[in-house]
Amino acid sequence: MSAAAPLSLLGLTAPLFLLVLLGFVLSRFGWPRSASDALTRFVFSVAVPTLLFRLMSDFSRLPHVDARLLLAFFGGCLVVYGIGRAVAAAAFRMDGVGQSVFAMGGIFSNNVLLGIPIAKVALGDASLPAVSLVLVFNSLTLWTLVTVSVEWARHRDLSLRGMGRTLEGVATNPVVASILAGTAFGFLGVPLPTIVDDTLAMIGQAAVPLSLIALGMGLAEFGVRAGWRESAAITALKLVAQPLVVYLLALALALPALETAAVVMLAALPVGANVYLMSRHFGVLSGAIASSIVLTTALAALTTPLTLTLLGVTAR
Repeated sequence: MSAAAPLSLLGLTAPLFLLVLLGFVLSRFGWPRSASDALTRFVFSVAVPTLLFRLMSDFSRLPHVDARLLLAFFGGCLVVYGIGRAVAAAAFRMDGVGQSVFAMGGIFSNNVLLGIPIAKVALGDASLPAVSLVLVFNSLTLWTLVTVSVEWARHRDLSLRGMGRTLEGVATNPVVASILAGTAFGFLGVPLPTIVDDTLAMIGQAAVPLSLIALGMGLAEFGVRAGWRESAAITALKLVAQPLVVYLLALALALPALETAAVVMLAALPVGANVYLMSRHFGVLSGAIASSIVLTTALAALTTPLTLTLLGVTAR
């Protein structure tokens, strides 16, 4: 590995994090929260789904994706989730609900607003089918995991109503729906009309920069001081333990290089904002989770390029 490799990847991904910083500055110095909410809603409901639908609509031309990557990624999530619960219980004396949310902070990545742009820039369009496959199952698997864990901790009984709401939320998620709809359209083998394809392409091109600016604007709402010990522990789980465990599982499964790079990159991303929603929903660790989102996003500007370099990814 050449000494210039980390710097090359850092230079490649630096503009992405500068866009996050731009959004943060805009929100902190004048732009109202309503602007942040509107931009985030547009990115999540229109721009990113459009990008993914157009990609998956050309399904027949996409490279083959090794489905074993799901075992590597979600197997790693389960292992680190168990470690996180053990740390929360032993080091911070948390109850079952607190343990569940704490552990989720160590495995739930910001795959949409940050993962898609980094994959597209650093790994290329060939990696996006692998990323999309993880995205389809990510919310369903991890929201279900934390719901089951919390309900069991509270009542030792699983709520069918709560599980039903989780499944409904995943099914109506614009990102998941766009991937499934695009894949279904791709199986038809019918090309998109040129005028439609060009329009979707223009919207999709805006998805990457706008998603990063929206992420930065959202980060401006969080502080960094609350629950700093718990936040530091979550950061170590998220940026060190999860990518390492996923990488070891990918090696054990003999995944191809591209799929390995994709799942490890996703595992190495900062804590996703959905974990903050979980903490608010269950009424625990909101301050620590908010702090961990800010801290991991700042550190990921360095650790993500380093992780990709260690995987042998070179600047494109």
